[in-house]
Amino acid sequence: MGFRVNRRTLLFIAGCIWIIAGVNILRIGIVTWLNDAHYWLFKMGEATVVFLLFFQFVFRRLFVKHSERISQKGEKNCPFSFFDVKGWIVMIFMITFGITIRHFHLLPNSFISVFYTGLSSALIITGLLFLRRAYLFPHQKLEGNS
Repeated sequence: MGFRVNRRTLLFIAGCIWIIAGVNILRIGIVTWLNDAHYWLFKMGEATVVFLLFFQFVFRRLFVKHSERISQKGEKNCPFSFFDVKGWIVMIFMITFGITIRHFHLLPNSFISVFYTGLSSALIITGLLFLRRAYLFPHQKLEGNS
C-alpha cells in the first residue's frame, strides 16, 4: 500500500514545503538585491506591496482551500497529497517560469530583487499558517481562518 500519513502530518508537510520554497526564493531575492542596492527604501515599499497582493489575493486563499481539502481527507494519505493536481501543475509552472526568467535575463535584477523578496515573504507566512493549522488540528475551525 505504501507510506501514508495522517491529515495533521499533511498540514505539517505543506507548511514545511511552503517555507522551504519561500526561503529559497528569499535567498535569490536578497542576493539580487545586494548586487543592486540602489533606492533600497523605495524597493522595500515595492516588496511590501508585492507581499500584500500575493498573500491576500493568492496564497491566503490557497491556504484556506488546501487546509479545507486536507481536513476532509481520510486518515491515511499520500504524503504528496497536500496539493491537488492543479496545485502541483501551478507549482511546476511557477518554478519553470522563474528559472527561465533568471536564466535568460528576461527581467532586470531590480525587478527580481523586489518581486522575489515580496513573494518569498508571502510564501513563508503561508507556510507558517499551515504549521499553525497542523499544530491546532483538529481543534481549529476553518471558517474565518487567520
